[in-house]
Amino acid sequence: MNKYKYLAASLLAAFVFTGCSGGDKSSSSASEPDTATTVQTETAEETTAPVTTEATEPATEKYDIGDVLPVLSIETVSTDPDVLDFVELPVAEHVAENIASWTPGYEIPPAPYYEKCRITLTDTDNNVLISGAEADVKVRGNWTTTYDKKPLRIKFAEKQGLLGLNDGAEMKNWVLIAGYKDGSLLRDKTALDISREILGSDGLFAPDSELVEVEINGQYYGVYLLTDRLQVSKNRVAVTEPEKDYTGTDIGYFMEFDGYYTNEDDLHSFFIDYADNAPLIPFDGTDDNGKTITVFNDITEEYDFNVGVTIHSDIYSPEQKKFIESYMNNVYRIMYSAAYEDKAYRFNDDYSAITEAADLTPQQAVELAVNVDSLADMYVISELTCDADIYWSSFYMDVDFGAEGDRKLRFEAPWDFDSSMGNKDRCADATGFYAANIVADVNDFYDTVNPWLAVLMQEEWFRDIVREKWTAAYDNGVFERAINNITADSEKFGEAFTRNYKKWNNILNNEAYANELSEGAANCCTQDQAADYLADWLTKRVSFLNDYWHK
Repeated sequence: MNKYKYLAASLLAAFVFTGCSGGDKSSSSASEPDTATTVQTETAEETTAPVTTEATEPATEKYDIGDVLPVLSIETVSTDPDVLDFVELPVAEHVAENIASWTPGYEIPPAPYYEKCRITLTDTDNNVLISGAEADVKVRGNWTTTYDKKPLRIKFAEKQGLLGLNDGAEMKNWVLIAGYKDGSLLRDKTALDISREILGSDGLFAPDSELVEVEINGQYYGVYLLTDRLQVSKNRVAVTEPEKDYTGTDIGYFMEFDGYYTNEDDLHSFFIDYADNAPLIPFDGTDDNGKTITVFNDITEEYDFNVGVTIHSDIYSPEQKKFIESYMNNVYRIMYSAAYEDKAYRFNDDYSAITEAADLTPQQAVELAVNVDSLADMYVISELTCDADIYWSSFYMDVDFGAEGDRKLRFEAPWDFDSSMGNKDRCADATGFYAANIVADVNDFYDTVNPWLAVLMQEEWFRDIVREKWTAAYDNGVFERAINNITADSEKFGEAFTRNYKKWNNILNNEAYANELSEGAANCCTQDQAADYLADWLTKRVSFLNDYWHK
């Protein structure tokens, strides 16, 4: 399953360099292919033609940092003169292979690899919070690995708490999001802050985050977002972890709705037929739009864009995979049958099959199988942000069959927002219904839908839950705080943002991703302009949705 063969030609023909240059504001129009998602914490981004942009400042220039943001210093153990290759050269293997397939003479760079390092973290008062902690560090991500400023994964030798994140949880694994194509550097932080308030009110997980400045071997690498890694843990995705090599099915499963599930090994990926690809009615704010959409789009034999599931938690046996594959297919059938056939189904005692239940209403049947609060929460987050990847990847769910698990499918762990909130041409004017609606792929090549968000949206009882979630968040000031924080962060951390763009200059020299930007985003020439645009877009988006969803 490979869309690149078709898309490479159209991409290269359509590619246009855009963005701010000497104050000349321009918009973009070209389209781009998706990249694969192969690890649960790897961000799924849209691809562009392989272009390398140069920073305007030499890598060795010294910057005075630590005045407005904490500083995370990475020192490699190796003193090899080429040691910084580990953070500057790697490109995700599957991305490099795809680039090579349409780029004659392209030399595949090294895949991301761990480098042994020592980490020091200091606060803005120059207090040392962590000193020389041993860690392995590598580049992480998908298409973002092709950019000059690359996202990183930190794997400490011993658990560490960082800046009080996630209520001070001590963990080995952390992520540094680069935010290279987000001119404001605030989209991921804003979306995660909102998500933590909405999901947290229901006891669900969303990554915590704080901005930091990063230096590596004394060289300045800019502003990053330090955040949780998506993983099974009592402090993160809290489902039952099996002992190594345990083969029973009474464990927790952490999964991703993933268009590139076939890139995973067979044990950690499977296919859902979505009720035999039954048609869904897209939600566009009306009760009868006369439209239908299916999950699978078999455009040609060569380009069939099927979406499956990747298992990101530890499993050790085919029996575990078979069990969760059957469970997920049946959960969706319960939801679909309730919404479209007015029928109630329930699981048998061992969750291996479903049977019709005359003693249940369709709503009760869904509520026995699904944590509907979590699904409503994720709808609110996804609808608010107009996340460009919603149809394809970075949409997570889990279920716990352990001794303390409730055996209900729940939705949490939101991720990947650098193309959201007006940065890409999705809800660019901040209006319209998106998350459960028909959406175009990133290249406008085919129409699709996120079935998990769409399947219950024709049910008034589920919309009532969404209204409750939206109204509670709005009335509690969640959205207002987020908008105010965008402006406050832009002002408070302005010196750090200035340093970041002095280092990378990628708002002006944005050829690597300019064709992805909406007109409004492309017209931003500075971080503060990008932050103003983000705050304005989010204000308009909240106003539009509030007119419909507020009780």
